[in-house]
Amino acid sequence: MQDSFGSPQSVLVLGGGSDIALSVCRALVTRRARRVVLAARRPEELDTALEELRALGATTVEAVPFDAAATDGHERFVDETFERFGDFDLVLLAFGVLGEQEASEQDAAAALEVARVNYLGAVSVGVPIANRLRAQGHGTIVAMSSVAGERARRSNFVYGSSKAGMDAFFQGLSDSLAGSGVSVLVVRPGFVHTKMTAGEDPAPLATTPDAVAAAIVRGLERGATTVWVPPAMRYVMSALRHLPRPIFRKLPL
Repeated sequence: MQDSFGSPQSVLVLGGGSDIALSVCRALVTRRARRVVLAARRPEELDTALEELRALGATTVEAVPFDAAATDGHERFVDETFERFGDFDLVLLAFGVLGEQEASEQDAAAALEVARVNYLGAVSVGVPIANRLRAQGHGTIVAMSSVAGERARRSNFVYGSSKAGMDAFFQGLSDSLAGSGVSVLVVRPGFVHTKMTAGEDPAPLATTPDAVAAAIVRGLERGATTVWVPPAMRYVMSALRHLPRPIFRKLPL
Protein backbone atom coordinates (compact mmCIF):
# COMPACT_ATOMS: atom_id res chain seq x y z
CA MET A 1 0.00 0.00 0.00
CA GLN A 2 1.02 3.63 -0.39
CA ASP A 3 2.57 5.13 2.72
CA SER A 4 0.97 7.83 4.86
CA PHE A 5 2.36 10.50 2.54
CA GLY A 6 0.68 8.94 -0.51
CA SER A 7 3.92 7.69 -2.07
CA PRO A 8 3.99 4.23 -3.70
CA GLN A 9 6.01 1.69 -1.76
CA SER A 10 5.99 -1.09 -4.38
CA VAL A 11 6.70 -0.57 -8.07
CA LEU A 12 6.62 -2.87 -11.11
CA VAL A 13 8.31 -1.55 -14.25
CA LEU A 14 7.77 -3.06 -17.68
CA GLY A 15 10.65 -1.92 -19.83
CA GLY A 16 12.91 -1.74 -16.81
CA GLY A 17 16.02 -1.05 -18.85
CA SER A 18 14.81 2.22 -20.33
CA ASP A 19 16.49 5.45 -19.29
CA ILE A 20 13.16 7.05 -18.37
CA ALA A 21 12.07 4.02 -16.32
CA LEU A 22 15.25 4.04 -14.28
CA SER A 23 14.98 7.79 -13.65
CA VAL A 24 11.42 7.27 -12.42
CA CYS A 25 12.55 4.44 -10.15
CA ARG A 26 15.31 6.54 -8.63
CA ALA A 27 12.85 9.36 -7.98
CA LEU A 28 10.32 7.02 -6.36
CA VAL A 29 12.89 5.25 -4.20
CA THR A 30 14.06 8.58 -2.81
CA ARG A 31 10.38 9.10 -1.91
CA ARG A 32 10.14 5.87 0.09
CA ALA A 33 9.44 3.20 -2.54
CA ARG A 34 11.02 0.07 -1.07
CA ARG A 35 10.13 -2.80 -3.44
CA VAL A 36 11.04 -2.41 -7.11
CA VAL A 37 10.75 -5.09 -9.79
CA LEU A 38 12.32 -4.31 -13.17
CA ALA A 39 10.94 -6.43 -16.03
CA ALA A 40 13.01 -6.34 -19.21
CA ARG A 41 14.01 -8.42 -22.21
CA ARG A 42 17.56 -8.69 -20.88
CA PRO A 43 17.28 -8.59 -17.08
CA GLU A 44 20.86 -9.84 -16.75
CA GLU A 45 22.05 -6.42 -17.95
CA LEU A 46 20.40 -4.55 -15.07
CA ASP A 47 22.81 -5.43 -12.24
CA THR A 48 24.18 -1.88 -12.03
CA ALA A 49 20.67 -0.41 -11.90
CA LEU A 50 19.67 -2.85 -9.16
CA GLU A 51 22.67 -1.94 -7.05
CA GLU A 52 22.00 1.77 -7.51
CA LEU A 53 18.40 1.41 -6.34
CA ARG A 54 19.50 -0.60 -3.30
CA ALA A 55 22.04 2.07 -2.46
CA LEU A 56 19.27 4.69 -2.60
CA GLY A 57 17.25 2.76 -0.02
CA ALA A 58 15.16 0.11 -1.79
CA THR A 59 15.05 -3.08 0.27
CA THR A 60 13.77 -5.49 -2.39
CA VAL A 61 15.01 -4.96 -5.93
CA GLU A 62 14.87 -7.68 -8.59
CA ALA A 63 14.97 -8.00 -12.36
CA VAL A 64 12.75 -10.47 -14.21
CA PRO A 65 12.37 -11.34 -17.90
CA PHE A 66 9.61 -9.70 -19.94
CA ASP A 67 9.14 -9.36 -23.70
CA ALA A 68 6.54 -6.80 -24.79
CA ALA A 69 6.24 -8.47 -28.21
CA ALA A 70 5.49 -11.94 -26.77
CA THR A 71 1.81 -11.20 -26.18
CA ASP A 72 0.80 -14.84 -25.73
CA GLY A 73 2.66 -14.92 -22.40
CA HIS A 74 1.58 -11.61 -20.89
CA GLU A 75 -1.33 -12.79 -18.76
CA ARG A 76 0.83 -15.57 -17.30
CA PHE A 77 3.64 -13.10 -16.64
CA VAL A 78 1.31 -10.76 -14.74
CA ASP A 79 -0.19 -13.57 -12.66
CA GLU A 80 3.18 -15.06 -11.76
CA THR A 81 4.72 -11.67 -10.93
CA PHE A 82 1.90 -10.61 -8.61
CA GLU A 83 1.81 -14.03 -6.96
CA ARG A 84 5.55 -13.93 -6.38
CA PHE A 85 5.93 -10.34 -5.18
CA GLY A 86 2.47 -9.43 -3.91
CA ASP A 87 0.48 -6.26 -4.57
CA PHE A 88 1.98 -3.32 -6.44
CA ASP A 89 1.10 0.31 -5.75
CA LEU A 90 2.36 1.45 -9.15
CA VAL A 91 2.94 -0.24 -12.49
CA LEU A 92 4.96 1.70 -15.06
CA LEU A 93 4.74 0.72 -18.73
CA ALA A 94 7.91 2.15 -20.20
CA PHE A 95 8.69 -0.20 -23.08
CA GLY A 96 8.63 0.87 -26.70
CA VAL A 97 10.51 0.88 -29.98
CA LEU A 98 11.06 3.82 -32.31
CA GLY A 99 11.64 1.79 -35.45
CA GLU A 100 12.94 3.21 -38.72
CA GLN A 101 10.32 5.14 -40.64
CA GLU A 102 11.82 4.49 -44.09
CA ALA A 103 12.06 0.76 -43.43
CA SER A 104 8.55 0.64 -42.01
CA GLU A 105 7.12 2.32 -45.12
CA GLN A 106 8.68 -0.34 -47.35
CA ASP A 107 8.50 -3.45 -45.18
CA ALA A 108 5.24 -4.51 -43.55
CA ALA A 109 7.12 -6.71 -41.07
CA ALA A 110 9.09 -3.71 -39.81
CA ALA A 111 5.92 -1.66 -39.39
CA LEU A 112 4.17 -4.52 -37.63
CA GLU A 113 7.02 -4.89 -35.15
CA VAL A 114 6.58 -1.26 -34.07
CA ALA A 115 2.83 -1.75 -33.73
CA ARG A 116 3.24 -5.11 -31.97
CA VAL A 117 5.43 -3.68 -29.23
CA ASN A 118 4.03 -0.18 -28.79
CA TYR A 119 0.32 -0.90 -29.18
CA LEU A 120 -0.48 -4.61 -29.06
CA GLY A 121 2.06 -5.24 -26.30
CA ALA A 122 0.63 -2.41 -24.22
CA VAL A 123 -2.95 -3.63 -24.62
CA SER A 124 -2.00 -7.26 -24.05
CA VAL A 125 -0.29 -6.59 -20.73
CA GLY A 126 -2.45 -3.61 -19.76
CA VAL A 127 -5.64 -5.64 -19.45
CA PRO A 128 -4.36 -8.23 -16.94
CA ILE A 129 -2.52 -5.53 -14.97
CA ALA A 130 -5.74 -3.51 -14.68
CA ASN A 131 -7.59 -6.65 -13.58
CA ARG A 132 -5.01 -7.34 -10.86
CA LEU A 133 -5.04 -3.77 -9.56
CA ARG A 134 -8.83 -3.70 -9.62
CA ALA A 135 -8.92 -6.93 -7.60
CA GLN A 136 -6.53 -5.54 -4.98
CA GLY A 137 -8.57 -2.33 -4.84
CA HIS A 138 -5.77 0.19 -5.30
CA GLY A 139 -2.88 1.13 -7.53
CA THR A 140 -1.78 3.37 -10.37
CA ILE A 141 -0.81 2.55 -13.95
CA VAL A 142 1.66 4.98 -15.52
CA ALA A 143 1.68 4.61 -19.31
CA MET A 144 4.48 6.19 -21.31
CA SER A 145 2.88 7.62 -24.44
CA SER A 146 4.35 10.34 -26.68
CA VAL A 147 3.43 13.65 -28.27
CA ALA A 148 4.01 11.78 -31.55
CA GLY A 149 0.62 10.19 -31.03
CA GLU A 150 -1.22 13.51 -31.06
CA ARG A 151 -1.03 13.87 -34.85
CA ALA A 152 0.83 11.47 -37.13
CA ARG A 153 3.65 13.23 -38.98
CA ARG A 154 5.14 11.89 -42.18
CA SER A 155 8.61 11.62 -40.61
CA ASN A 156 7.45 9.06 -38.02
CA PHE A 157 3.82 8.18 -38.68
CA VAL A 158 4.29 4.46 -38.00
CA TYR A 159 5.64 5.14 -34.52
CA GLY A 160 3.17 7.99 -34.02
CA SER A 161 0.17 5.89 -34.99
CA SER A 162 1.22 3.11 -32.60
CA LYS A 163 1.45 5.63 -29.76
CA ALA A 164 -1.88 7.17 -30.74
CA GLY A 165 -3.55 3.80 -30.30
CA MET A 166 -1.75 3.10 -27.07
CA ASP A 167 -2.63 6.54 -25.70
CA ALA A 168 -6.32 6.14 -26.57
CA PHE A 169 -6.42 2.69 -24.95
CA PHE A 170 -5.10 3.95 -21.62
CA GLN A 171 -7.35 7.01 -21.66
CA GLY A 172 -10.33 4.69 -22.08
CA LEU A 173 -8.97 2.32 -19.45
CA SER A 174 -8.68 5.26 -17.06
CA ASP A 175 -12.35 6.06 -17.55
CA SER A 176 -13.38 2.43 -17.10
CA LEU A 177 -11.50 2.20 -13.78
CA ALA A 178 -13.14 5.27 -12.23
CA GLY A 179 -14.39 4.42 -8.75
CA SER A 180 -12.36 1.21 -8.50
CA GLY A 181 -9.49 2.66 -6.48
CA VAL A 182 -7.21 2.31 -9.53
CA SER A 183 -5.99 5.29 -11.55
CA VAL A 184 -4.13 5.76 -14.83
CA LEU A 185 -1.57 8.45 -15.64
CA VAL A 186 -0.78 8.90 -19.35
CA VAL A 187 2.58 10.59 -19.94
CA ARG A 188 3.22 12.45 -23.20
CA PRO A 189 6.85 13.55 -23.49
CA GLY A 190 8.35 15.23 -26.49
CA PHE A 191 11.87 14.37 -27.65
CA VAL A 192 13.82 12.83 -24.77
CA HIS A 193 17.58 12.31 -24.82
CA THR A 194 17.78 8.53 -24.26
CA LYS A 195 19.42 5.44 -25.73
CA MET A 196 16.40 5.05 -28.01
CA THR A 197 16.85 8.51 -29.57
CA ALA A 198 20.66 8.44 -29.73
CA GLY A 199 21.78 9.62 -33.15
CA GLU A 200 18.50 11.42 -33.87
CA ASP A 201 18.39 15.19 -34.34
CA PRO A 202 16.84 16.69 -31.17
CA ALA A 203 13.49 18.36 -31.68
CA PRO A 204 12.62 21.74 -30.14
CA LEU A 205 11.83 21.55 -26.42
CA ALA A 206 13.90 18.37 -26.06
CA THR A 207 14.05 17.11 -22.49
CA THR A 208 15.82 14.54 -20.30
CA PRO A 209 14.80 11.34 -18.47
CA ASP A 210 15.21 13.07 -15.11
CA ALA A 211 12.87 15.87 -16.18
CA VAL A 212 10.29 13.32 -17.31
CA ALA A 213 10.62 11.48 -13.99
CA ALA A 214 10.13 14.70 -12.03
CA ALA A 215 7.00 15.50 -14.06
CA ILE A 216 5.62 12.02 -13.40
CA VAL A 217 6.18 12.36 -9.66
CA ARG A 218 4.41 15.72 -9.66
CA GLY A 219 1.56 14.22 -11.67
CA LEU A 220 1.19 11.37 -9.18
CA GLU A 221 1.18 13.79 -6.27
CA ARG A 222 -1.66 15.87 -7.69
CA GLY A 223 -3.67 12.93 -9.03
CA ALA A 224 -3.30 13.94 -12.68
CA THR A 225 -4.57 11.76 -15.52
CA THR A 226 -2.28 13.26 -18.19
CA VAL A 227 1.19 14.80 -18.04
CA TRP A 228 2.95 16.64 -20.88
CA VAL A 229 6.75 16.97 -20.75
CA PRO A 230 7.71 19.73 -21.00
CA PRO A 231 4.31 21.35 -20.25
CA ALA A 232 4.61 23.64 -23.28
CA MET A 233 4.19 20.59 -25.55
CA ARG A 234 0.48 20.62 -24.74
CA TYR A 235 0.08 23.95 -26.56
CA VAL A 236 2.47 23.11 -29.39
CA MET A 237 0.60 19.90 -30.19
CA SER A 238 -2.78 21.59 -29.83
CA ALA A 239 -1.76 24.06 -32.51
CA LEU A 240 -0.43 21.33 -34.80
CA ARG A 241 -3.50 19.18 -34.26
CA HIS A 242 -5.79 21.91 -35.57
CA LEU A 243 -3.78 22.98 -38.61
CA PRO A 244 -5.57 22.31 -41.91
CA ARG A 245 -4.00 19.34 -43.67
CA PRO A 246 -2.77 21.31 -46.74
CA ILE A 247 -0.77 23.55 -44.40
CA PHE A 248 0.33 20.69 -42.15
CA ARG A 249 1.75 18.80 -45.15
CA LYS A 250 4.04 21.69 -46.01
CA LEU A 251 5.70 21.73 -42.60
CA PRO A 252 9.13 20.03 -42.28
CA LEU A 253 7.82 17.51 -39.72
